[in-house]
Amino acid sequence: MSLEEHRKHAVREIKFSLVITTDSRDENSDISGRMMKDMIEDRGYTILSTYFIKNDFDEIQRILQDLIREKADIIIFSGGTGISSRDVTVDAIKPLFDKELYGFGELFRYLSMKEIGSSALLSRACAGVKDNSIIFCIPGSPNAVKLAMEELILKEAGHLLYEARK
Repeated sequence: MSLEEHRKHAVREIKFSLVITTDSRDENSDISGRMMKDMIEDRGYTILSTYFIKNDFDEIQRILQDLIREKADIIIFSGGTGISSRDVTVDAIKPLFDKELYGFGELFRYLSMKEIGSSALLSRACAGVKDNSIIFCIPGSPNAVKLAMEELILKEAGHLLYEARK
């Protein structure tokens, strides 16, 4: 089947859940979360839930399990993907993947390098599949969110879900 034929089967109705992991922002000061919501809703998709949580390993894992039980199609964790001791999102999420989508992190860092140079190597952005949900871990900066959403996540969301559910 060609790529275009695959895309004809893409899932059209998608329920997103957003998790903002942060020690410094809340709903009032968060730009990235609002940006994600707007971009998702502009595409006609649904926001199932949004959470603001601390950079806490156990809480991140608990929220992911809850969102999978709630049948979120795509779960985006924003924040906690760097290399500081407080950045635990990737460490909490990655071991729970059934399958990792290696290309997401590679492409994200490649595209980031075009914008910010070699600092892109500090990002541990990743994606994977867990119980037919697609999970993304992306940096929390507005520029990183915009890049990940516009160039990768929203372009492939329906196709990724179709493939994960086959």
